[in-house]
Amino acid sequence: MEIKQQFFKQPVRLLAPMEGLTDPLMRQILTQIASDLGRPYDWSVSEFIRVTQTVLPAHVFYKYVPELHHDAKTASGTPIHVQLLGSEAQLMAENAAYACELGAPAIDINFGCPAKTVNNHRGGSVLLDEPEVIYEIISAVRQAVPTHIPVSAKIRLGYTDTSRMDDIRGAISDSGADWLTIHARTKTQGYKPPAYWDKIKAFNKLSIPVIANGEIWNAEQSQRCMVQSGTTHLMLGRGAVTRPDLIAQIDHGHQQNLGSNTTLLWEDLITHQIKFLEGQAKNDVVLVGRYKQWLGMLTKGYNEAQILWENVKREKNKATIIAALQSSTQL
Repeated sequence: MEIKQQFFKQPVRLLAPMEGLTDPLMRQILTQIASDLGRPYDWSVSEFIRVTQTVLPAHVFYKYVPELHHDAKTASGTPIHVQLLGSEAQLMAENAAYACELGAPAIDINFGCPAKTVNNHRGGSVLLDEPEVIYEIISAVRQAVPTHIPVSAKIRLGYTDTSRMDDIRGAISDSGADWLTIHARTKTQGYKPPAYWDKIKAFNKLSIPVIANGEIWNAEQSQRCMVQSGTTHLMLGRGAVTRPDLIAQIDHGHQQNLGSNTTLLWEDLITHQIKFLEGQAKNDVVLVGRYKQWLGMLTKGYNEAQILWENVKREKNKATIIAALQSSTQL
């Protein structure tokens, strides 16, 4: 109970773990923007760390969560929870315990990833067809990590359908998880609209907090999600990458520390994009590719991004892209 009270003093807003998207650099940028707008994320969750055959060495945890070197927080102070993915309960428990030794403030367990390569190796959402394994993994992790460190789980509504929702809920209920995040679609439904927020309500029977996730692109959708799901807690994913000010837009007018300016204009976002392009990566090719991925998503939120995208989508030189970005307000 103390864990829940500590983390859920108010409606929480989380930045979602998105494989190949919310890496440490993207987390740094998005959490900084949220903090600058006066509504920082309560925490973010790392991309999943795959557990297969052994207890992973420290450098693997530091690769995925370099924030562990800095009290497990981004530069803006947002805590980062470590997410693990795997199917062997004891091995997951041992890795979770080691992550805590390295400074993880919380452990999240991935039962939601829909990727075929992951599911084919018995990881992620395929385990939703094995609720007993979900129970074993969460229970083992909960017993292995210190009692003051929370253990949470992220699921979808099911694998091919929602027929096992009751079994999944029962497994979560008995496992000792401290809270649950639900992406309101099955694995088969992928990321195709709509998200079935109303089905999250069935999990509110649990005695732990429930966080809703999926298809939240603007403030109006966030309100409908909270009404239909019956929870005030939200995890923001692709919508937060497309509109980095989404978290402030959602809570505009509901928090005392939020001023009247909660909209991030394109000209204000340019500095952050340049910081992204000047971030750390293996080489400029990687950075340019990652930036184009982000810019492509920004086209859904900013008209200026669409124009810039047309100008640089085939450009490979980072300096040229930065120059185009700096002049994009004049396009």
